[in-house]
Amino acid sequence: MALSGEVCVVTGACGFLGEKLIRLLLEEKLAEIRLLDRNIRSELIQSLDECKGETKVSVFEGDIRDRELLRRACKGAALVFHTASLIDVIGAVEYSELYGVNVKGTQLLLETCIQENVASFIYTSSIEVAGPNPRGDPVINGDEDTPYSACLKFSYSKTKKEAENICLQANGELLRNGGQLATCALRPMYIYGPGCRFTLGHMRDGIRNGNVLLRTSRREAKVNPVYVGNVALAHLQAGQALRDSQKRAVMGGNFYYISDDTPPVSYSDFNYAVLSPLGFGIQERPVLPFPLLYLLSFLMELLHIVVRPFLRFTPPLNRQLLTMLNTPFSFSYQKAHRDFGYCPRYDWEEARKRTTDWLASVLPTERQQIHLK
Repeated sequence: MALSGEVCVVTGACGFLGEKLIRLLLEEKLAEIRLLDRNIRSELIQSLDECKGETKVSVFEGDIRDRELLRRACKGAALVFHTASLIDVIGAVEYSELYGVNVKGTQLLLETCIQENVASFIYTSSIEVAGPNPRGDPVINGDEDTPYSACLKFSYSKTKKEAENICLQANGELLRNGGQLATCALRPMYIYGPGCRFTLGHMRDGIRNGNVLLRTSRREAKVNPVYVGNVALAHLQAGQALRDSQKRAVMGGNFYYISDDTPPVSYSDFNYAVLSPLGFGIQERPVLPFPLLYLLSFLMELLHIVVRPFLRFTPPLNRQLLTMLNTPFSFSYQKAHRDFGYCPRYDWEEARKRTTDWLASVLPTERQQIHLK
């Protein structure tokens, strides 16, 4: 069912995923889209003015932990897409800040939805709430019923998992008007595409290394990245499905893995796939064998603990990150297809071309900035 005439809220509206979702929502002829973000980019608002048609675009700038801001943003809305979160896989952000934004912010937003009679809530979770675990136990083409002992170590993963649990447990909560809140969570794989800061970071490292990409993952550690346009589409289709009473009953309280038809590949070889057309090579093997890298990561973590009271030091690599990069971990999107009709719009060739074209557009500037340092 289309969302035409509805009022929707998108948190993290200026983020990598949020912006793509907003542009999709504008095609739906909504009554209003409300953008909530800590920092609203003026150039984004200007670009939306050119394609918004009759849809009203409203801006709510501030912290996700601001209850009054949330109340104003949610008043009269029918659907919330909660894409906002702090992402940190190297320990650069204090746990209290991660918890405040990822967990407390989600809790406050859900409470506000109940108070303001928002009927539907879609939470953007992450593949990292599933694992991999510290043992590096693999999952190949798993699904939502695949048994797995996650034993999460990342502060980011733990806060995302707790927020996901809060979201799913809120399904069925009574709204003030007597209705019921329906919630679901989407767990995208590693998201790539134009604007991805992680792919950009790998390109910068490759430039510094003489146009040779660093290998941090073994070839056999295959994962299935997902294109950002397909993740945005999954959110839209989930939102549409929640308007249907039968689908709402099926989806409520559930999580869904979101992947697409990107071929399974290791993280390092994925970077090579999108950057090789620009003249980048890749190391044949990691600088050190995996056991030595694991030991080095452990020693850097110890150093981090020792110097933390006196010096701000963030290790570039840790054991959990190294394990994630070197564990086969892939999941199917078939449950999302069955329950709410998710079907990727962009195939691998188009997704790769769009990503490589974007990287090509920023490459000259990145080279210049790196050579000036």
